[in-house]
Amino acid sequence: MRTPSLDDLAVFLVVCKASGFRAAARQLGLSPSHVSDTIARLESQLALPLFTRNTRSVMPTEAGRALAERMAPLLEETLAVLSDVTSAGRDVKGFLKLNVPHAVMVDILPPLLDGFRKQYPAVQVEIVVDDRLVDFIAEGCVAGIRYGEHLAQDMVSVPIGPARQQVALCAAPSYLQERGTPQHPRDLLHHDCIRLRFSSGALSAWTFERGAEHLTLDPPSPLVLGVNAAAAAIDLACAGQGFIYTFRNWLQPAIDRGALVAVLPDWWQAFDGPRLYFSSRSMPAVLRAFIDFLALARTH
Repeated sequence: MRTPSLDDLAVFLVVCKASGFRAAARQLGLSPSHVSDTIARLESQLALPLFTRNTRSVMPTEAGRALAERMAPLLEETLAVLSDVTSAGRDVKGFLKLNVPHAVMVDILPPLLDGFRKQYPAVQVEIVVDDRLVDFIAEGCVAGIRYGEHLAQDMVSVPIGPARQQVALCAAPSYLQERGTPQHPRDLLHHDCIRLRFSSGALSAWTFERGAEHLTLDPPSPLVLGVNAAAAAIDLACAGQGFIYTFRNWLQPAIDRGALVAVLPDWWQAFDGPRLYFSSRSMPAVLRAFIDFLALARTH
């Protein structure tokens, strides 16, 4: 058996993910015939079929699936090693693609990206904003940012942004004057509330706690906006449309200027801040530079 080239194995993995030669060819910028010839050469070198083909689809065989599952992390680590070696002793360059929730895009991640880009102007950064708990590697990202997600065994994480955050309940002075101020979270069941919906389809939870008492409410919601329209939801709350319960750091500017009033602060729930997570088996130079930048930013 001749040892296949890394280039051929990389093409094989793209075909597996794309489930077809034409789709893989579009992703790779190659012709379908070139991709087909590459797979045929690889199958000849390994002396076994890697795909079953018909007129509508291309699916990996059992041997093909086994090869893809084992080769994907190995090839990723090999490319990371090559990137580190070629980047050593010179300015950091490359592509940093992150999968992040909308919550960090309001006031946590943008200033960090600004500082990172000023320090590493040769790095190209792409941010994929998605509130679903997707596999960031499958989405082509080198790392992701999450809140309190259980990490797989081969994942590690580092803090990014504040170590602790809090949700806050607020309403406009005009609304409180007209409808009254709740004395207990359950009173919200008799008020208008502005809710946020994640891209997964789930409504943001209204969970309150004080001492040993803990409760989650599903209050009336005459207004529901996508979480990517949180700024509009806050504006509507300032206009007197109802209560809003979301990240305190999002609401604080409106509280400071008197457009919103803090309500039931003793019940506001605190939680751990966001974390950057990534595979322990792969550390491209550009990701290492970003992690080092985050560590330095937290000390200032």
